[in-house]
Amino acid sequence: MIQYFARLLKRFFVLVPGVIIAYFSVRNIYPYFDHRVPAAVAILLTYGLGAYVLVPAVIRVYRALAPAKHLPLYCVTPDGFASDPLNVGILGTRRELITAMEKAGWHVADPHSLKNVIREILSIVYEWSYPNAPVSSLYLFGRKQDVAFQQQVKGSAQLRHHVRFWATTYDSGKKLSFRTIDWHHRKTHVQGDSLLWVGAASKDVGISYIRHNLQFTHMIDPDTNSERELIVNNLKSKKLVTKVDQIKLGDPYRLINRVLSGSLHTDGKMAIIHLKK
Repeated sequence: MIQYFARLLKRFFVLVPGVIIAYFSVRNIYPYFDHRVPAAVAILLTYGLGAYVLVPAVIRVYRALAPAKHLPLYCVTPDGFASDPLNVGILGTRRELITAMEKAGWHVADPHSLKNVIREILSIVYEWSYPNAPVSSLYLFGRKQDVAFQQQVKGSAQLRHHVRFWATTYDSGKKLSFRTIDWHHRKTHVQGDSLLWVGAASKDVGISYIRHNLQFTHMIDPDTNSERELIVNNLKSKKLVTKVDQIKLGDPYRLINRVLSGSLHTDGKMAIIHLKK
């Protein structure tokens, strides 16, 4: 019962800024544009400013003031909503991670810039291959992914496997578990030291829109466990793995995804891949 009311309270605090922004948009932003451009353009500009600037900015401020203090079960969107479950980890330096993933048939995603997003949109519309297409930024520990990889399915930009990784350190003197993973000192070690790259692997299967702000985005395949196994098998097939451990992050659960009518399920486990040196 206490957890139920805690969830209601959390949702209330998420709803309040949204209501304020919606009121501000209708009361101030739309009239400002309406006096200068056609109504349709004014609506589009008001929507873009609210959905892509104001709402994410408010939630980012909150995340900066109240960062996670333990390894979460899943990463979140820029505005704080649940997204892909954590399900895979790779031990090694940044260079070792990139080299291994590229040998296994994965491509480093391009930066999420306007130019690359336009190129991605064109690749979807015209069915062009874009193996290094950018992925949206998701957040873990209050920061976006450090590196992301993808595999296109049959050359389609709409159908692709992808995984985002965040660098963490860990206590090598203790058994690896979600309690011994430390993300606080990532910046001082990311260039050379051996790290645990915590990842969220999923698969794009189409286009839909986000339920709480109507932004367009990719629809995700519900089965995230198979995406974890895909990465393990890809690396094993190239003989790049010495062993694979599994740690339990939590019980199996179903996650209502940010995409309308979307959901994800996971067994709550993370595969930790030890790369060959």
